[in-house]
Amino acid sequence: MDRFDAMQAFARVVETGSFTKAADTLHMSKTSVTQLVQQLEARLRVKLLNRTTRKVNVTADGAAFYERAVKLLADLDDAETGLSAAAALPRGRLRVDVPSPFARMILMPALPDFHARFPDIQIDMGVSDRIVDLVRENVDCVVRGGELTDQSLMARRIGDLCLGVFAAPGYLQRLGTPAHPKVLEDSTHRIVGYLWARTGKALPYAMRRGEESVHINGRYVLAVDDGNAYLAAGLAGMGVLWLPDYMSKLHVARGELVPLFEDWRLDPMPMYVAFPPNRRISIKLRVFIDWIAGLMEQHAPVTDRRAL
Repeated sequence: MDRFDAMQAFARVVETGSFTKAADTLHMSKTSVTQLVQQLEARLRVKLLNRTTRKVNVTADGAAFYERAVKLLADLDDAETGLSAAAALPRGRLRVDVPSPFARMILMPALPDFHARFPDIQIDMGVSDRIVDLVRENVDCVVRGGELTDQSLMARRIGDLCLGVFAAPGYLQRLGTPAHPKVLEDSTHRIVGYLWARTGKALPYAMRRGEESVHINGRYVLAVDDGNAYLAAGLAGMGVLWLPDYMSKLHVARGELVPLFEDWRLDPMPMYVAFPPNRRISIKLRVFIDWIAGLMEQHAPVTDRRAL
């Protein structure tokens, strides 16, 4: 038994939840994958997986072994890519998690360029606005907007998102155009609430005009925890939105959104790539971070160069 082949087969079964799916991704037969896992269990003298006719579940011992196995496999991959010939063309799998609007509007259209440069890097991408436990979920990096609250993570600031306030024409026809941000607090106007993952609550927006400063909570009839749903609700006329330029500019150009309070200023929202501490950055992760930083330089460059 090749122990690394066995660990890879076991890890893929855990990740896919199926011997058949694991075999497909490894380009092996289901029988071979089954035998490798059985041989691994025999060597370790523990049961790693509970198998039924419908599904495969990892045992407590299996979960603990999985965490160590994926790190060993990653170290092996890094050792191979560290060789001079392999370093010129990084390869291996990256697990990343990115916000849903960012994935749809910026990342996905640009990924063919990344693949053309690094065809041997396989990306497993989670698309969500949820909080990800990078260590427990074995995620290599996340892209997130807003100040990072988890001080244990390593992070690189890759951009600053310029924000504006917008509403759909139909909404403004029904309720009129608000003349001052405070109108959103005490009138029939409504915002679309955004529930931040780290708090589960809608946070106030700070706005400034000259010496005047306000924090707007607003009233809402709908609050969501996903960026794409947030934008869709605003386009449907459910309320006023706070959006970064990359999410708003196309809809403004089409006449689907109208800018509000253009003489008011909002602080830019920082964008970060965060990755687990105490883990050596692999070559494949380094080229991905550099590439995504270059991508953000085109769309929303860092305004304070000291933050780099």
